[in-house]
Amino acid sequence: MLDIKDIHVYYDGIHAIKGVSMTVPQGSLVTLVGSNGAGKTTLLRTICGLKKPSQGSINFKGENLLDKSATGIVQMGISMVPEGRQIFPDLTVLENLHLGAFRRNDTDGIKRDMDWVFQLFPRLKERIHQKGGTLSGGEQQMLAIGRGLMSRPSLLLLDEPSLGLAPILVEEVFSIIQEIHSQGVTLLLIEQNAHAALSIADYGYVMESGAIALEGKGQDLLYDEAVRRAYLGGEAVK
Repeated sequence: MLDIKDIHVYYDGIHAIKGVSMTVPQGSLVTLVGSNGAGKTTLLRTICGLKKPSQGSINFKGENLLDKSATGIVQMGISMVPEGRQIFPDLTVLENLHLGAFRRNDTDGIKRDMDWVFQLFPRLKERIHQKGGTLSGGEQQMLAIGRGLMSRPSLLLLDEPSLGLAPILVEEVFSIIQEIHSQGVTLLLIEQNAHAALSIADYGYVMESGAIALEGKGQDLLYDEAVRRAYLGGEAVK
C-alpha cells in the first residue's frame, strides 16, 4: 500500500532522513520506533506532504505522493494523528470530529463513522458538547484518533500516541489501536515506547539518526538483543 524508497530529507540544514526505505502492506500494522530526534516525525511529515524530500520516492496504492499537496494526500486516504494531539481546544468534541470529515459530503457515512468513533471511545460520547481543551490528556488523545478516523482513511498514521499518558491510559490507547486495526484500517505507528509498539505490530523498523538500523517482525524485534539494550532497558522481555 505505502512504498518508501531511498528518501532523503533536510530539515533546517540538517540531514534528518538518510536514505530510508520501508513498506506498509495493506491491512498491516507497522511500527517505526526510535529515540527522540531519530527522525520519525520528519518522515511522517514527508509522507503527508508537509516536507519535501531531496531525493527518493513515496508511492501510495501505486500513485506518486511527491507531486501531491497535503490536502490531496488526505483525499487519497491518508490521515495523520499528530504528536501532541493538536485538537482544537475551543471547539467541542463533536465539532472536532466533524472537522475530521471536512472533505466528505456523504452524510450517512459520516454518521456511521461518528457512531463507530463513539463505540471505540464511549467517554467522548459522554463529553460530546464539552470543549476539547477541558478534556484530560487521555481523552484528548482519544479525540485526536477519532478525528483522524472521521476522514475514513485507508492508512492511518499515528505519531507518538502514548506520549505524556499515564501507564494505564497507554494500555487503553494501544488496545484501541489494535481494535482499529482489527476492523481493517492499515496503520503506521510511530513510537518511542518500543515495547508497547512492537508487542502489537506485524512488522517493525528501528530508526537511529535518520536511518533504518533494524527491521523485522514485531515479535522478533521485541526479543532482539540490540533492541532490548537500546530501547527496553536491557531487561529480558517476558
